Order: sequence, then structure tokens, then C-alpha cells
Amino acid sequence: MTPMWSALADKALAGAVVTRDEARAVLHAPVDETLGLLDAAFRVRRAHWGRRVSLHVLENAKLGACPEDCGFCSQSQKHASMPRGASPPALPAEPAGFPPPRDSLRSSPSGEAPIKSVDELVAGARRAYAARAKRYCMVTATRGPSQRDLDTICAAATQIKAEMDIELCASLGLLTEAKAVRLASSGVDRFNHNLETSERHYGKIVSTHTWQDRVATVQIAKRAGMDTCCGGIVGLGETLDDLLDLAFALRELDVDSVPVNFLDARPGTPLAGTPLVQPNFALRALCMFRFVHPRTDLRVAGGREITLRALQVMALYPANSIFTQGYLTTAGATPHDDHQMIRDAGFELELASGETVPADPDAVAHLGAPTRRPSLPVARG
Repeated sequence: MTPMWSALADKALAGAVVTRDEARAVLHAPVDETLGLLDAAFRVRRAHWGRRVSLHVLENAKLGACPEDCGFCSQSQKHASMPRGASPPALPAEPAGFPPPRDSLRSSPSGEAPIKSVDELVAGARRAYAARAKRYCMVTATRGPSQRDLDTICAAATQIKAEMDIELCASLGLLTEAKAVRLASSGVDRFNHNLETSERHYGKIVSTHTWQDRVATVQIAKRAGMDTCCGGIVGLGETLDDLLDLAFALRELDVDSVPVNFLDARPGTPLAGTPLVQPNFALRALCMFRFVHPRTDLRVAGGREITLRALQVMALYPANSIFTQGYLTTAGATPHDDHQMIRDAGFELELASGETVPADPDAVAHLGAPTRRPSLPVARG
């Protein structure tokens, strides 16, 4: 192991905060030092998480028609129109107090569908539990949850908690104090709301809400008693300083979980055609986040498969959790593939109960690829 990376691991394990210059050095590490860097990051990861890996499953509970203009997201209504000559679907009138109906001539690149039923969301949780996932996350494409959507998510959460031992996460956009308290009381353990990038870079990616709006929602979720899941996306055209700002801002927020996504640019969005992050840089970024967040649940999230490709397994050395069964609008590795990767690398699964069990690809082979709403093709840089 290179002495510099070993010293950085020692520092993180001693509880000292790595400096910005040290974190920057990780991002600049030569390719020849990749294995030494991963070894140092694994020392930190192993001290707090052992060889445990937790599987997380996303459920796209409400697809598309989002009024926000996040430049990376294919679920934004603002990024595309219905094809010429197509007949727009009839839209039901919204009750008073709900967001205004979308422009009927516009359709999100991802496609659109109303919120799933409670039964559908519970069935998704059963599939996640069968895959031996630790956590199931229900996600809606929206500025913030309407009362109707909140009723559905909370009813599903209550039923899921009564039926199975799995941790629940929700990602529903901006929160109010009252809505956060209701989610927590219904059984939602964790709330996700990513900062995405630095405050400085944020306005180049999103204009319909601010970076500080996102910070406020994370703080509201924390005050309501939920764990906080908050990370970002690498590959949005940010500088290294932006990436460092994000890492240290998340540390200051003291979040419980940091998902690190890698941009898989979606057709029809402003960022379509953006090149993929290089796999070695993706690994360095994960190592940097591990050194800045030694004790935190660090997840290699969206874009894992297409960005890291043959190097996916190496992400388990800095990160301790992954998504399985795909993402919100794109396919991903099956539970069988992920169990196989985890077992082959000598890691184990951590369940919601705290129990550690062997990965078992044969036991989850029947799950196959999840049934999903129509998704966009994988974008290749």
C-alpha cells in the first residue's frame, strides 16, 4: 500500500477529519496506485462495516410528469413533448389543493404513470425481501408529495412493516414538517433527498428549486426522526472542487447514508450525450467519499453497471451497499448477478434484522429481471 494512502486510512480510523487537500489528492491518484488506494479505503470500510454488503431496492412508485427541471432526469415534464400528431391522454381534474395538471401536450422522456396502488407497493416490498434486500425505497417523481400520494405511501409503509422485516426508505421530493412526521409515524425509517452537486454548480443543473431547499428537506427529515440518505451524481459537468464541496457539505449535514451515482445520461434530457465517467475515476471518487465519511453507509448507486463495467466488484471495497433489481428508469443487475458478485468476492449480506448471511445466487435466481414500466435505453458515451 502506498504510504500516503495508508496514512490517510490511519487518520480516518483515528477519527480525524481528512483535509480538503488530502481528499483532492485521492481524486488525482495515479492509475498505478488504484489497488493501493482501494486497499486503504477498504481498511476504513472494514473497520466499520466488516465484509457486510446491504442490498437496496428502488420502487418507482410514480413515474414521470414531474414539474421540476433537473437536467439529468428523464422524469421531468419539461424536457420533452408528445410526438407530433399523437393524441394526448385525457387527464382527470385534480382536487383543490393539488398541483395543477401538466400541459397535456408534453410528456416526460421516461413516460408517465400515476402512483401505484398500495397493493402494488407491498408486492414490490415482497420482491425486495425475497431478494434479501435490507432496504426498500419508494420513490415518486414530484416536487413534493401531494396528500393523495402521501396517503398511499404511508398506507403501504404501515402494511409492509406489519408483514416483513425490511427497512423502508421514501424519496418524495421536498417535505414539510407535518409530512415528515407522518412518514416517520407510518414506519418509514429513512428519507432520501440528494444534494446532487455543489451549491455553486447546482443552478446550472436545476432552476425550479434551490440547493438550500434540498438542505432544508434533509434537516426536516432528520428532525422528524428518520435517518437521512443524501448524496449526489458524479458526471454533471462539475469540477473537482464541486465534487469536494459536495462531499464535505454532506459531512457537515451529518447524513446517515451517502449514495454516489454516476451519470447515465438519458435521451431527451439537457444532459443527453454527456460522456460516461471513467471507471478508474469513479473508483477514486468512491474512495474519496469513504475517507471523508468513514462511518457512513456508502452506496454505489445509479450508473454502477454502465460506468464501472468489469470493475464493479472493486466498488465494494470503499462502498458497503448497492442497489439491485435496477433503477428508476433504467435496468440494472439482477439479484442473481449481485449475489454472485458478492459471494465471489468473499463478502456477505447484511439484512434488516442485523443478521449477516451468505449471498446465495441460486436462491434468488427465480426473481430474474424485475418487471418495470417501460424504460429508456441505456445511454452510451
